Amino acid sequence: MQHGKYRFIVGFLALPLGLYALFVVWPFIQSIYYSFTDWTGLSPEFKMVGFDNYSRMLDDDIFWKSLQHSLLFALLLPVVTIGLALFFAFMINVGGRKRRNGPVITGVRGSGFYKIVYFFPQVLSIAIVALLFAFAYNPDSGAINSLLRGIGLGDVQPLWLGDPDLALWAVMGVLVWSTVGFFVVLFSAGMASIPAEMYEAALLDGANRLTTFFRVTLPLLWDTVQSGWVYMGILALGAESFAVVQIMTTGPGGPDYSTTVMVLYVYQKAFRDGQAAYATTIGVALLVVTLAFAAVVMRLGRRERLEY
Repeated sequence: MQHGKYRFIVGFLALPLGLYALFVVWPFIQSIYYSFTDWTGLSPEFKMVGFDNYSRMLDDDIFWKSLQHSLLFALLLPVVTIGLALFFAFMINVGGRKRRNGPVITGVRGSGFYKIVYFFPQVLSIAIVALLFAFAYNPDSGAINSLLRGIGLGDVQPLWLGDPDLALWAVMGVLVWSTVGFFVVLFSAGMASIPAEMYEAALLDGANRLTTFFRVTLPLLWDTVQSGWVYMGILALGAESFAVVQIMTTGPGGPDYSTTVMVLYVYQKAFRDGQAAYATTIGVALLVVTLAFAAVVMRLGRRERLEY
């Protein structure tokens, strides 16, 4: 049974590892290399400039603004999204009252319908979601300000995406709305696998819903929550935030760079300004931030694995 075992394993791993190295690892290496050059992205000729791009990045006020916004996304969006998703999933699976001739542990009435409603934004492309909310945030004819006027709050007419103090929060609200449904379904699947006997035992011991959540559900679901936390942080730092900011905001990234995030700044420098080398430098910084975020979450979230 041991004869040829390693050759057999290597034979299966060689192709996927080769593809991963070619399409994932190699582009990272190329980006780091180009960050030490003056490549424009179009010219076949470029020269090495050492750490000039990194020195420029450290003196770039817009870069620091984009870094601040990206860190805010990475810190706040997972907290809000994961928290809401856990609450909704718990209510759908465990939060209902006991029904006559029914199971002791059940979700709220209509839980199947709520799952569909929460998951509906996932059916829509993030570009479509961004366009819909861009219209909704319109200060003159948008649905939100029209609703405020309809309920007698005509004096409260925020500019939303036109206000530097509100634009970033408006964008964050869209990201929460568009992603929370995915995590509701993810956590619902995890909660459905927890034996009902554990919940019944907790209720018989006098535990209320809040105690049950923190003493039973969350510890047994922690691995899923931790993975979701890292995934949401990567979305907040990457493609999701780029798409929403690029489509919804003026500039994009405005007003006055109030919504510029790192991934958008990379795109602008590479494709708008023709400064590919400097864009890859910011991309390297984004890579470091993303890896640091994942490492911190995995380190702080480390705990003894519970099995059932």
